[in-house]
Amino acid sequence: MPPELQLSFSAHDEIPLEEGAIVDAGLGESNDQAAPLHEVRQLSCFARLASGIVIAGAVGRTWGTCCELQQLWVSPEYRRQGIASRLVRTFENHARCRGCHTFYLETFSFQAPDLYRSLGYEVKLALQGFSSGISKYTMVRESTDAPSFEPWPR
Repeated sequence: MPPELQLSFSAHDEIPLEEGAIVDAGLGESNDQAAPLHEVRQLSCFARLASGIVIAGAVGRTWGTCCELQQLWVSPEYRRQGIASRLVRTFENHARCRGCHTFYLETFSFQAPDLYRSLGYEVKLALQGFSSGISKYTMVRESTDAPSFEPWPR
């Protein structure tokens, strides 16, 4: 190895800000050159009380015919009332209007895999090895349904 390529390696328990920014920027540049990431579009849906207070939300993105649900949250006092299901369907419907028919997400076993199964998602990858017997699932749902425009119940 030429002297100018002599390398040193280091490992850290945290990500140093400067080095982390260098990796983020380098990966972003590489990805931008390899794929049309400018086509990725954010998508979000929220459930609000009459007062306007947000009690639930779904956050993700679409790219081509794929839609990724990245976050789903319902305030604890409003859980188990069908709000999450309605929110996911509203999120998917908006994505279908963009031409999406493949929906996917990641969830842990302590989160909502049963909810997603009830909505037609299937586990495509299960990873074990997390502490306390926790598993992580990648779940997918294919849909050929046309968008529906059901109004949110008032």
